Amino acid sequence: MRQSALILVLVGAIGLPACKHGESMKPAPPPPVAPATPPLAPPPTTSDVNPQVDDYARIRAMATDEIDRLGLTADVHFDYDSADIRDSDRPILSKNAEALKKYDFLKVAVEGHCDERGSVEYNLALGERRAKAAFDYLVQLGVSAERLKTVSYGKEVPLCQDANEGCWARNRRARSTISGKTTR
Repeated sequence: MRQSALILVLVGAIGLPACKHGESMKPAPPPPVAPATPPLAPPPTTSDVNPQVDDYARIRAMATDEIDRLGLTADVHFDYDSADIRDSDRPILSKNAEALKKYDFLKVAVEGHCDERGSVEYNLALGERRAKAAFDYLVQLGVSAERLKTVSYGKEVPLCQDANEGCWARNRRARSTISGKTTR
């Protein structure tokens, strides 16, 4: 019992000074919370760091061979012994025309190509008809004829060297290559 009384006296001696008369024991308030880190400023936009050059000016500043490697135009293909634009290739020429109208400073060589079958003379003539068909279609879609020229390579510049229909079909094409820029 003596020990119990001693414990009560010690608890009272320690606890009483913390309480004022008439107040109940309240738990200590939690330590103050550190203020939240202010949000970081947003990173500078590209235009703040390096002003964007619009595509027109960027492409105009490029060398002709670099522009050609961008692939602004795509090849169209032809059936065997034909220079008629296929229905499936008209959308390709439409996209080519849109790109050429957007970048109105580009000059283009429309190349006609053939497969290996037939004589050199025959394929040069067929390649010219294919180039002319693509040329005419581009002009019909609003590309200035002054910016276009045709050239026929016949069978002299094949994409594929194999002697099979799949390869020959790849070689029967009209290709629009960027050949220069207007001076205006």
